[in-house]
Amino acid sequence: MKYLMWLLKAAIFFTLFAFALNNQQDATVHFFFGTQWRAPLVLVVLTAFTLGLAVGVMGMVPRWWRQRTAAHKATVAPNGAQAAATSDDSPPAAPHGL
Repeated sequence: MKYLMWLLKAAIFFTLFAFALNNQQDATVHFFFGTQWRAPLVLVVLTAFTLGLAVGVMGMVPRWWRQRTAAHKATVAPNGAQAAATSDDSPPAAPHGL
């Protein structure tokens, strides 16, 4: 299984490497007020992917922080003892014996 994963990673790497080699022609990105950026197409695509990834992560940070804080509060009581994980959003437990 380990060798299969290495083979898959190598195939993905060489596919992306071939993509980069085939897209070396210059591309022009036009910004506002007549500014422009000329760079190889593969660099433009990589930059767009990186910026999209960064925007997505920054959009998720507040939710991750709230969930981390809520999980910490649910597992550790103020005196350091383990607290029961109860939440107002969780459905009520089913009665025993039914």
